Amino acid sequence: MALPDVFVGLIVVVTILSKSHADRNVYPSAGVLFVHVLEREYFKGEFPPYPKAGDTSNDPITFNTNLRGFPDRPGWLRYIQRTSHSDGVLYGSPTADHVGKPTIIEITAYNKRTFETARHNLVINIMSTEEFPLPYQAEFYIKNMNVEEMLASEVLGDFLGAVKNVWQPERLNAINITSALDRGGRVPLPINDLKEGVYVMVGADVQFSSCLREVETPQNQLRCSQEMEPVISCDKKFRAQFNIDWCKISLVDITKVVPVHSNRPDPGTGVLPDIGEYNPPSESLKSRDYFADFLITLAVPSAVATVLFIILGYSMCCRREGVEKRNMQTPDIQLVHHSSIQKSTKELRGMSKNREISWPLSTLPVFHPVSGEVVPPIHPDNYETTSMPLMQTQTNLQNQIQIPQQQTSGKWYS
Repeated sequence: MALPDVFVGLIVVVTILSKSHADRNVYPSAGVLFVHVLEREYFKGEFPPYPKAGDTSNDPITFNTNLRGFPDRPGWLRYIQRTSHSDGVLYGSPTADHVGKPTIIEITAYNKRTFETARHNLVINIMSTEEFPLPYQAEFYIKNMNVEEMLASEVLGDFLGAVKNVWQPERLNAINITSALDRGGRVPLPINDLKEGVYVMVGADVQFSSCLREVETPQNQLRCSQEMEPVISCDKKFRAQFNIDWCKISLVDITKVVPVHSNRPDPGTGVLPDIGEYNPPSESLKSRDYFADFLITLAVPSAVATVLFIILGYSMCCRREGVEKRNMQTPDIQLVHHSSIQKSTKELRGMSKNREISWPLSTLPVFHPVSGEVVPPIHPDNYETTSMPLMQTQTNLQNQIQIPQQQTSGKWYS
């Protein structure tokens, strides 16, 4: 992963590679972006090939990285691998505190086809540099990139070239790269090839250019507060490949930053001072009396509950008035009325049970207006009430007499 010739020396990571089982040594510089690719091809030789001859090996391989003797990596070092068929990437920005302290990273490769593992060590020897730290640092937020895409040397070189054309510094370094997800960003929807976004911090040795300062103008600050894109004159130099959110750009001059010193005590050795032998308490301690605690915790609540239960039982069982006492206290006229209503209800219920069919009012016997004869409704004795219509037509009766109709001349005929 070599950058274009114009940027040779901007990101210096010297790697000594070996196909043997020996450790791999890298020599990053403090304050400069460190990128190391875990190539799957390097570890494929550690696993057996496919059993069939002629098949190309495309084993799903994942990596686990940790500081030797610890379950996780150092705080400045990050790792990403999208799928088991893509290479893993270690990246980060070491600080001056790590200079001269070799950092050994254990890399374990897992073959998900054969369930075998291979382990190698990566020795990171952090070197010091006189150019660090660069006094002027700018952090850009690129919306159309993922972190592994930005870590590619060609893409990162193109971005540094665009920044150099806008800034015109003598020295320009990529300091750090951070995924937007590590800054609290949300995972993008899987539509329209959306990206999660990435923050790129670069440092230079000259003042910020007028183009970068345009984001601090009141007009652009107002547009940013209204969630509108600011007007930046040099945006077109990035827009062809990089979609930069200018409202999130950060410009820091570390020469003007006032350091904050916290009054922390010096950490100790972690070993307790020698204060002699341990003297356990004597066995002649007085035993504690738990009777009072028992009374307060169990006896008193139980006694209160028992008294309440007795009062409730007496009220419900021993104080019942009964039907006779109720009748004695009820006026006679009210009892008579109640008795008559109850008898009428029973009688109606008995009559409804004894009748054959429950007929609506529309099916009662019909009174003939001419002959005065009462014509019974048409229905057999075993006719079901569910199929009985509400209106009965009085037709085909043996005893029915037709009503004479009046002719137009006013004479009656039958």
